[in-house]
Amino acid sequence: MNKKQQMIKKLAKRAKARKNKVVPDNPSSKVKPRYISKAERAKLEQAEAESVVVTETTEENKP
Repeated sequence: MNKKQQMIKKLAKRAKARKNKVVPDNPSSKVKPRYISKAERAKLEQAEAESVVVTETTEENKP
């Protein structure tokens, strides 16, 4: 086999390997939940508790 044929064969082999290569998932593309600080969690719980109290009082006043 002459040099030119060897080069062509190697290049074809490398191209095939590149084409069939499995690309790993990019971890930065996955959506990660946003961090909620302890203070923010407390505020959210307080606001939720207030909304529950308000809905309970409005339901009691309707009948």
